[in-house]
Amino acid sequence: IFLFLRNLAATVIPSVAVPLSLVGTFGVMYLLGYSLNNLSLMALTIATGFVVDDAIVMIENIARYIEQGDPPLEAALKGSEQIGFTILSLTVSLIAVLIPLLFMGDVVGRLFREFAVTLGVTILISAVVSLTLTPMMCARLLRHTPEQQQGRLYRISQRWWDRVIEFYGTTLRWVLGHQTATLLVAVATLAMTVLLYVVVPKGFFPVQDTGIIQGISEAPQWISFAAMAERQQALAREILKDPGVASLSTFIGIDGTNTTLNSGRMLINLKP
Repeated sequence: IFLFLRNLAATVIPSVAVPLSLVGTFGVMYLLGYSLNNLSLMALTIATGFVVDDAIVMIENIARYIEQGDPPLEAALKGSEQIGFTILSLTVSLIAVLIPLLFMGDVVGRLFREFAVTLGVTILISAVVSLTLTPMMCARLLRHTPEQQQGRLYRISQRWWDRVIEFYGTTLRWVLGHQTATLLVAVATLAMTVLLYVVVPKGFFPVQDTGIIQGISEAPQWISFAAMAERQQALAREILKDPGVASLSTFIGIDGTNTTLNSGRMLINLKP
């Protein structure tokens, strides 16, 4: 925020808004009986980005009016009134995305219900803070400083931002002048997105390389326990000859996993 607005006071405002939104979420979590776990902490981490976005959008709009010469209070009223509906619509849209998670059943639903509620509450509190506290702090802290009174850092960064805006204007004019090509690129991107969705592997948890291979051996049904043990040991010796194998564990006999005498299991630990 300081890099874009080059104003220390504008940097302080979201520094207050973000912790306040998270603290309010902690209160709701306490009332609902939620605990701080991996899912709730992940929700708070994701919500931090949304909280910062709400504050930045409000501050930038108010700062624009102040730079135009409006008094801080009037700029706060104008800016918040103009951007308030946008923040409300963004909040409703983000919370609506989380609603399906609340109606999921089985283990997945129980896992992600707390995640969805925590994230939704944080987004809602962030909207309230951005529509109330942020404009008030902008009216109290932000002041207009003429460009000739700005420091060296402001003047240097302003020249850099002018080049960025000029480059954006050039690219925007090119896009508006080649609307057919732009639409074709957008349609091709959408088609590739659908294609990649079909091709990309899907699953509840990503497949990870744990360095362990589980193997199953099977012998004729008439084999005795002693013969099965001898064959299992011979198989283990052959596997251990592989330079990539660190160790292995082998099991035979009837238990919760092996249901017959003629089957065995192996857990092979690979070298890193």
